[in-house]
Amino acid sequence: MTPRQEEGSVDHRRQVPRTDRVLADERLRAAAVRLGPALVKQAVITAQQQARDGVIAPGAVADEAVASLPEAAASTRPVINATGVVLHTNLGRASLSAAAVEALTRAAGPTDVEFDLASGQRAQRGRGTLSALRAAVPAGGDVAVVNNGAAALILATTALAAGRDVIISRGEMVEIGDGFRLPELIMSTGARLREVGTTNRTKITDYTDAVGPDTGCILKVHPSNFQVRGFTSSVAVDKLAGLGVPVVVDIGSGLLAPDPLLPDEPDADSTLRAGASLVTASGDKLLGGPQAGLLLGEKSIIERLRRHPLARALRVDKLTLAALEATLVGPLTPTWQALRADPEDLRARAAAIAAAVRDHVEATVVGSDGAVGGGGAPGVSLPGWAIALPEAYAIRLRIGEPAIVGRIERGRCLLDLRCVPADQDQLIIGGILRSV
Repeated sequence: MTPRQEEGSVDHRRQVPRTDRVLADERLRAAAVRLGPALVKQAVITAQQQARDGVIAPGAVADEAVASLPEAAASTRPVINATGVVLHTNLGRASLSAAAVEALTRAAGPTDVEFDLASGQRAQRGRGTLSALRAAVPAGGDVAVVNNGAAALILATTALAAGRDVIISRGEMVEIGDGFRLPELIMSTGARLREVGTTNRTKITDYTDAVGPDTGCILKVHPSNFQVRGFTSSVAVDKLAGLGVPVVVDIGSGLLAPDPLLPDEPDADSTLRAGASLVTASGDKLLGGPQAGLLLGEKSIIERLRRHPLARALRVDKLTLAALEATLVGPLTPTWQALRADPEDLRARAAAIAAAVRDHVEATVVGSDGAVGGGGAPGVSLPGWAIALPEAYAIRLRIGEPAIVGRIERGRCLLDLRCVPADQDQLIIGGILRSV
């Protein structure tokens, strides 16, 4: 309709119900309690405009508003990870165990995170989590937790070497992702970088020649997201431990103890036993927990870090502490299970899914090498199987409900089931059929 209505005609815009009347709909009142009144009101306003524009009938405003409401107040959408990458950074890295999710939910309200119920006095923050982390790594004299792996390294170098030298091999000057580079991260603390050795070879004499009165610490970084092969050499932790200065080792991916599946990945316990003064790691990688920065090492150093003013700014919240403790003491994590998924089981599941959709779309079962991801174990391949679909299905599945993220390879959309729980296979089938 134009603003100038023909004589005798009815302006449908006048029939659009008022906002308060639409909001009185029982479905929308219930949604306002669950999602918040602002979000529900916006859905109504949008539906009213659609009615004014003639897109929907005026009487359908309430129905359209209800249909357009999101499932949750937050915009983050759950995703089925069918990429074959266990720790996919863009998908949030590690999936939490059911025990960790339950712990997180229990901690959502008031908790005793920093309160002693028996005495009624203030207590050490996250003491249960810290105790669990100490028990998981016996060689660590004491432990601390901050909000991510980079924060752990920042706190360590700030407390030990602000205004002093941090000695590091040129072969370990890595970029950690999203354009952030280790040298810039360390220099932001006020420490001075003292580079030694070359990109491919660093010797013990390079370190001994560099150690002096201005040395704050030696930093050894595991290059977990790349490999240098051929004419190479590096210095082991036990050799560095005898140089008379603190040795900080960033093992990166958060392996707490040796794992036969990942023989080249350093672990916290072995590194500390080799003589490291302090180990830093991430909690949301191989450990399979929430995003967190783990610090393990000599009691005097941990206490020094704990009392540093920066520790308050990097403090971890109660939800993370709860999920981390449940990860440490609870059942095997989804990360552990995905890394060890049985290839024959994956093949059987892929075959069943392909058979269920083959009447509607070309679907075959193909070999698929998964990856650890998250900047860990770059040379490790995880043999498995995937459903191969036409490439066009990649975008259709990503924008579907639920969102299914596969990967495009050689002009095909591959759905690798390594990280998909078996009880979600029917969701995969349904998503494919809706995308036909």
